Amino acid sequence: MKSSGTPHTVYRLLDQLERAKIFYVLRRVREDTIMIDAHVPGRRYEIEVFADESIEVEVFKSDGTIGGQELIDDLLANFAEPE
Repeated sequence: MKSSGTPHTVYRLLDQLERAKIFYVLRRVREDTIMIDAHVPGRRYEIEVFADESIEVEVFKSDGTIGGQELIDDLLANFAEPE
């Protein structure tokens, strides 16, 4: 636990996102990180904040293609876990 009184990086980052009115969701996919999924039109940012306050960011960008059921069919055909 930090004793300096300075908020952990994750709290400072959440404050920045909230001030900017950027939608985000918190998740935990690894035991040593908190993931912040930040969403803006056409992009999603996966921001992982580690206990040591280091940060890794991956950005997913849309090419603007809008589809329908065929994209759901593709998703299920190619990524569903076998039963």
